[in-house]
Amino acid sequence: MIGVVARVKIQPGKHAEAEAVLKELVAAVKANEPDVKLYELFKARDGSGDFIMLEMYPSEAVLAAHQKTPHFAAIGAKLGPLLAGAPHLEFIDGA
Repeated sequence: MIGVVARVKIQPGKHAEAEAVLKELVAAVKANEPDVKLYELFKARDGSGDFIMLEMYPSEAVLAAHQKTPHFAAIGAKLGPLLAGAPHLEFIDGA
């Protein structure tokens, strides 16, 4: 099992728009990627306004396939102008 914790920093004043785009991505993953075990959006509680994506994949192949989906690319293009830097990705392995 492979986990991903993605911390997404958003430009000031763009949080509502970014949240809508990220929710669109969550819905697309759930509708089109049945092998993805977990794909959920959270808001950081530290006052930063960052969003946290928690993701879980059964294999490297499923993770790689996720990153190549048309909806991932399309939503990434929408999200890019709203970001305040590259997302911080932490990859973790199931024990």
